Amino acid sequence: MARSQRISVRALLTGCAVLFLSLTARAAEPSPWLEIHSTHFTVITDAGDKKGREVALRFEQMRAVFATLLMKDRLNEPLPLTILAFKNDKTYYQSAPLRQGQPIGVPGFFLPGEDQNFIVLDLFEEESWRAVAHDFAHLLLNYNYPPAPGWFDEGVAEYFSSIRVDDKRIEIGGDPELHSAFTEDLLQNQSEVRNPPKSLTELLSGQVWLALPDLLTMKHDTSTYTEGTHHTLFYAQSWMTMHYLLHQKRLPETGTYFDLVENQHVPVEEAIQKAYGVTAAQFDQAVKDYFHSLTPLFLALDASRQPGSQTAAPQVYQFPEIVGPNDSVITAKVIPETDARALTAEVKIRVPDRREAGLLELQALATPPDATAAKTASDKDDKEKEKEKEKEKDKEKDKEKDKEKDKDKDKDKDKDKDDKKNAALVTAAGNEIAHRALAWDHLQRGEFDAAAEELGNAAALNQSDMWIRYYLSVLKYRVSQAKKTDIQGLPNMMQDLRAVLDWYSEFADAYDLLAIARMEGGGPVAAMQAERAAMQLSPRNQQYVYHLAEIYVADKKWEAARALLERLKSSGNPQVAAAARERLGQLTTEQKYGVSAATAASAQKLSTQHSPFDVLEQDAAKRAAVQATPSGSTADKRPAKFLQGRLVSVDCSQSPAAVLTVTSNGVVLKLRTADYKSLLLIGADTFSCDWNNRSVSVNYKPGGVSDGDLLSVEVR
Repeated sequence: MARSQRISVRALLTGCAVLFLSLTARAAEPSPWLEIHSTHFTVITDAGDKKGREVALRFEQMRAVFATLLMKDRLNEPLPLTILAFKNDKTYYQSAPLRQGQPIGVPGFFLPGEDQNFIVLDLFEEESWRAVAHDFAHLLLNYNYPPAPGWFDEGVAEYFSSIRVDDKRIEIGGDPELHSAFTEDLLQNQSEVRNPPKSLTELLSGQVWLALPDLLTMKHDTSTYTEGTHHTLFYAQSWMTMHYLLHQKRLPETGTYFDLVENQHVPVEEAIQKAYGVTAAQFDQAVKDYFHSLTPLFLALDASRQPGSQTAAPQVYQFPEIVGPNDSVITAKVIPETDARALTAEVKIRVPDRREAGLLELQALATPPDATAAKTASDKDDKEKEKEKEKEKDKEKDKEKDKEKDKDKDKDKDKDKDDKKNAALVTAAGNEIAHRALAWDHLQRGEFDAAAEELGNAAALNQSDMWIRYYLSVLKYRVSQAKKTDIQGLPNMMQDLRAVLDWYSEFADAYDLLAIARMEGGGPVAAMQAERAAMQLSPRNQQYVYHLAEIYVADKKWEAARALLERLKSSGNPQVAAAARERLGQLTTEQKYGVSAATAASAQKLSTQHSPFDVLEQDAAKRAAVQATPSGSTADKRPAKFLQGRLVSVDCSQSPAAVLTVTSNGVVLKLRTADYKSLLLIGADTFSCDWNNRSVSVNYKPGGVSDGDLLSVEVR
């Protein structure tokens, strides 16, 4: 029976059961939503504590197995990952992508994002986490292995996707595309599947294999997580080649092979000979012989063709579990249902087929029905008020005194009405996660004003949410890119990003944004440090490499920049490749005249262009001014200035105040900070009164009790 038919039967039986229970007893209260935390994962579930902890444990186990396969002591995860695990089919299939108008037929899917990743599971199905093992392997490869050809990535992902884990052992090495020739419905009726796709074992059992050089050079993009069928000879041979390399412990030689082919541009057959010590034909035959020696694959294939073959056959390799129930600290807490609903809707707006439904849910959560009702009533009062005013004007044109009295009464009523509106607004502020998710959706579509408004609403509800600070930094950067202006609020942006990295220390995109901010702030050395951190955490992200090339240009490291751009101009990422080719065309002129295109464009700006988050910045500045400025004094309106020079000495004799002596082109400035412990630092974690003879970049306001008051210091 097809999966859609099984779902219909299941829905019918479930509906009957619910009807019966409703007639005989009160419906049980729904399980509370839980937020489960393990060492590396966050699970949001309505399936209860036990199931939620099991999901977290299974992903910890799979992660540990992957690290073992690649011989890694630790794995990077440069984007936060949240797992939504639903207890029933209905909620899951309302969020799942569609295929030809129908929900996907697997109990789990992976949803990549620029800001964070999601995995969504249907816990009604057993071992639903296995449905995302292939994509999970790609995720870990992208973050923890240098760029590699398609056969390597797909071979690893297919091999890993056969994994089975429980509390005692791990099984792996089976055919991930092998399925029973029979299906079974909820009433245990079996029917034979017509024309099932061939498994990988069947494909490799044929007489024809791809020639090894063709397999190793075949183009196959694995960066988008978008793949077609896996029932092809390419996937089958990639799977078996990796099977052989992993269990013959030949990954180190494979690294040598990649260096020869990718970096030294040695022909494939010559590289095989040098790396593995055998000819291409001998290597090909060794893989075939290894395949035919794997008896469990053929036993499993025979079993799959027999009725009643629903139970999974033992796999090729079995070994004790690496991470057990007692080896991972897992905690749980109840979260509000509205937060869980907002997270579910956030997933939906990232699935094209579900976006409209997700937006409606988020908008409803951001502005609950009681708020809408309050606004409607308020608007109605406004209209009635206007009608009354018009009547009074018509009737009492000659009664000026009475009219003035009526105006006074109207003002009082308006004040009362405004107070009611404000009270309704506070009551109906909505859900912070919903505002945050809507802000990101607006950001993705270049709707910057709307994004700023949603971020302001979210911050009013929860100022400690680091996602808000991260999204605000992204907003500032994207506005500057769209308007071709400098980044507005640069010091605040850098502070926000440092706070985000304290919260999630592996956030590669936050490091990348910090590098861009530091480069614009005049600190190429600190910018390089941040960009290299991003590249280390996500070695396949070529956008980071391009940004490093830009930093080299800003620091006049022309040859280093040119080498990176030459490599990037043939990138598989078309945007990066186009940008690299354009930048290479500008490089000679910039090197000759020492003025970058960006600097020239900046110099031609006629006036400051306001950005949509100015209101947020101004509001924060006003609050800071109120706290810092004594009553009766005026705000500091001095313009900020930037200076690159050498730090001669630091005077901390009036601690916590400090005076820095900075020289630049023969000019000596004494720059003061009232409290060096709160001074914004770049390139150093803590301030030192012993600094001397250091290259620095400073932002300051001229005048005061010294030559200037410090705003920030970058130490190099």
